[in-house]
Amino acid sequence: MSSDRNLDLTNADAVNTGDTAPIPTSTGNSPGSIGHLEAFEQYRPLLFALAYRMVGSATDAEDLLQETFIRWQQTSQTAIESPRAFLVTILTRKCINHIQSARVKREKYFGQWLPEPLVTGPRHNPFVSFAISESLSLAFLLLLERLTPVERAVLLLREAFDYEYSEIASILDQSESSCRQILRRARQHIKQDRARFDASREQQQELLRKFSEASSQGDLQGLLALLSRDAVFYSDGGGKAPALPKPIHGAEHVARGILEGIRRLVPKNLVRRFVEINGQPGIVTFLEDRPFSVFTLDVADGLVSRIYVITNPEKLKRLPPLASLQS
Repeated sequence: MSSDRNLDLTNADAVNTGDTAPIPTSTGNSPGSIGHLEAFEQYRPLLFALAYRMVGSATDAEDLLQETFIRWQQTSQTAIESPRAFLVTILTRKCINHIQSARVKREKYFGQWLPEPLVTGPRHNPFVSFAISESLSLAFLLLLERLTPVERAVLLLREAFDYEYSEIASILDQSESSCRQILRRARQHIKQDRARFDASREQQQELLRKFSEASSQGDLQGLLALLSRDAVFYSDGGGKAPALPKPIHGAEHVARGILEGIRRLVPKNLVRRFVEINGQPGIVTFLEDRPFSVFTLDVADGLVSRIYVITNPEKLKRLPPLASLQS
């Protein structure tokens, strides 16, 4: 493990809303001549990768990075041995507090909530390309909603970013034994429904293409041939765009629901682009050069097991323009 993360900081943002947890302090070697902005930009990919996974929104992640940078600017670097450890600690605690307040809003969210989708890859967003893995998928981010904010932080820091228990304990102002127990609970909460990524990228792309063709052609039998018996369809319009109000379960219901939704809610003149969404093959559609929807799916045992469609315009603002995406 890199030694630049082993650091105690000072005056942390509270892990629990209303609490004050100390940020461990450390004297010793300072970052030297590296300025605040240069040091922050050095770790921005890591910080964005963590914040996005924590809160499920690129927009909110950027806001949290901005808050972290402001705090970083206000701190003297002479007593900080590791800018990375300091920044990750501040950001993680801010994310935990953000999730606690965001959950109140999501209780009032219209219909199904899905994470804000990202077109991944360095050509479109170099910050997103950091540690692309299962933890970036929509399926995994949706599972994280079952966890408490602290459980989510421990699971991500340990499994997605390979932090040691001692480091996680320092970040969260917890004991190492407590962090181990928290991780055990978090794994149990998501174990049953954790997606099985047993398909190659080529197989995912082929199933996505076939699914798109069958859907656009109104081919019910073609869709049923691609779906697993327990398939689930999720759609998020946020009350601002066409979407089904709740998930649909079962192959027959999913296939008929998709075709009916296309017939009633989807414009005929959409332009499709096959792109990578959250590290997996996906489709972005455009209506008059503006993003209309994002579509992606999960594959298990050679069949489509989960379908995700996001039409909420607030979650599509950060997508690349049509001209920048290959056909």
